[in-house]
Amino acid sequence: MKIHLKQIYPILAGLAFVFAGSALGAPASPVVHENAAGGVRFLEAGQPPVVIYPLVGNAERARAAQRKSGTTGGNLYYHGGTGGIGVETAPHIYIVFWGSQWINNDPSGEAAILESLLGSVGGSSWLNTVTQYCEGVASGTVFCNGAGTPAGNQPNLLISYWYDSAKAAPRHPKQSQIAAEAVRAAQYFGNTASGSNVTTQYVIATATGNNSSGFGRQYCAYHSSTSSSYGNVAYTNLPYITDAGSSCGANFNGLGPDAGISIVEGHEAAETITDQFPSGGWLDSNGSEIGDKCAWISSGQGASADVTFPDGTTFPMQSLWSNAFNSGGGGCVMSY
Repeated sequence: MKIHLKQIYPILAGLAFVFAGSALGAPASPVVHENAAGGVRFLEAGQPPVVIYPLVGNAERARAAQRKSGTTGGNLYYHGGTGGIGVETAPHIYIVFWGSQWINNDPSGEAAILESLLGSVGGSSWLNTVTQYCEGVASGTVFCNGAGTPAGNQPNLLISYWYDSAKAAPRHPKQSQIAAEAVRAAQYFGNTASGSNVTTQYVIATATGNNSSGFGRQYCAYHSSTSSSYGNVAYTNLPYITDAGSSCGANFNGLGPDAGISIVEGHEAAETITDQFPSGGWLDSNGSEIGDKCAWISSGQGASADVTFPDGTTFPMQSLWSNAFNSGGGGCVMSY
């Protein structure tokens, strides 16, 4: 339900986040909320923070603890943007299947699933939830109400993909190596002019058995950004999701062994659209984004389910947080 209210969220004293990369703004001391399973984390010294997608069990435990303590984080609010950018107003997505490890080595068919998902999701009522969030408004804004420029949800979000398979990717790539591959992708796809990465995100997908070391133990995926001579570059570290089994969504809610692939990447795509350069976009007071607040819900309002997109394809998806739901009280929704 859409509402027409104008509210400004109280600015919480001491809450600050680091913008990714020195070119993204003056560094501040980030708050890492340990009571939230997802959200802002530091993974590598000298690298900007990432926003992680939690494991199934971690999300369930954190949600129960938040309900008990009354620290659920409330609605999302705008964190002021990074160089004027807070959301992707016309999202463009590129996939990189990184490393020769992908050659004849995709047992779960994840590449085809990702290509189909990202080629289909644009223009869907599921992704339309992002359009209630915007940039060009005051820091602390909760409801855009037509002000600023909204996040986009146009068809054909997937622009292209690339098998960067001339040589092997690192065995267990670090954040800095994944960031460097995203910059390499920007060059490969020709996004080297000023402003060419303003509404762009790169999905860096690693092959089975070739995932970053924290995958399946600390997170299912994460997104971040890095500075480059091509401007700020937003990227997702997308491991080979089925390698983690049920911890990252296999058979979640009875949705099948490959359910985690679309649930996790859908989550990351929506979060990058609404917080392109973490954490200048839309987060709650726990540091959780549009997907974190609704991660791995198994029953009731916002439970993960199959969603049919405009082209008729169907994928398991999680819900997204809508500030407008419940007359402005907020909640997890599967469409908007």
